[in-house]
Amino acid sequence: MRLWVALLLAGVAAAADLNSLFAPLVNQKSPGMAVVVRKDGRTVFASGYGVRELRTFADIDRTTNFRLASFTKQFTAMATMLLVRDRKLRYDERLTDIFPDFPAYGRNITIRHLLTHTSGLPDYEDLMDDKWTATRQIQDDEVLALLKATSSPKFVAGKSWAYSNSGYVVLGLIAARVSGMRFGQLLETRIFKPLGMARTVVFEQGKNTVAGRAYGHSRKGGVWVETDQSSTSATLGDGGIYSNIDDLVRWDEAMEKHTLLNDESMKAALTPVRLADGSQPEWPAKPGEDNLNPGKPVFYGFGWFLDPYEGRTRMWHSGTTTGFRTIIQRFPAERLTVILLCNRTDVDATQLALQAYAIAHQL
Repeated sequence: MRLWVALLLAGVAAAADLNSLFAPLVNQKSPGMAVVVRKDGRTVFASGYGVRELRTFADIDRTTNFRLASFTKQFTAMATMLLVRDRKLRYDERLTDIFPDFPAYGRNITIRHLLTHTSGLPDYEDLMDDKWTATRQIQDDEVLALLKATSSPKFVAGKSWAYSNSGYVVLGLIAARVSGMRFGQLLETRIFKPLGMARTVVFEQGKNTVAGRAYGHSRKGGVWVETDQSSTSATLGDGGIYSNIDDLVRWDEAMEKHTLLNDESMKAALTPVRLADGSQPEWPAKPGEDNLNPGKPVFYGFGWFLDPYEGRTRMWHSGTTTGFRTIIQRFPAERLTVILLCNRTDVDATQLALQAYAIAHQL
């Protein structure tokens, strides 16, 4: 296992504590993770553990690309906000303004609803049948077709809150339509290239490749099994980006310095949504796969959860998909960020990142 650590600000003891948090979880022939901790605008710890895949046992390093899963949503939100700034979109623009053949309930759904998970769109995974598999994956336009074939929402837009992969697939389609570019091309042109995220890609099978790709794994019967793809792994706006900690450091810098959007333009993204009646939204009461805190208050902006942690301002988002666990935890007031990317499913990335934060915030 090749280990690389940056100690630009961290003391040896802090680096040892951070390393001891992650190192025991992997070995030289197991899937692993990449982690970076940033404080006061500088990388204070960065390390790779384990291997990208089990065929060559190639080491995970700082340029290894992991499927971000729902970590992608903050990039989809940023692309949408850039188009709003360019006056190609409006936050109050309605779904039926863009897709006139969408069912009547789309008249109540705005871009803002899609960004904040208050649209009420049905979950496309609930609408899928068994014709879609890991080798015959559902595509974005097929998601839209499923939504168009439904006559009613889960709830009236703005009246409730439910985490919606459907909403972010649709946002990706909208961004592509109004920009005149493929979604991946739009992100590369407007976000990845300007920030120097040279190895980050919106992956589309048969159209592009992922350099230094990590493959997802799960442990079954005590044995590691590659579980890299599922029937929903090809959708883009809700989870299609592959990236690495080197590039995500640049993303974190852009968030801190407002490189892409100024402070005023970012306010909407960093303001927790309220329901139409002004009330605080809550996670759905019924437990489910994407329901992290059933029945509890939820604080969500545009592609970011915004609930504080131990009284400290925080913006974060996790990603969970077959074979991968990812998380970014940003604490703007402390200028502290932890990013963790894993190509295995037996770890709690969120808790590990918060444990790393507990060590790092003492610096």
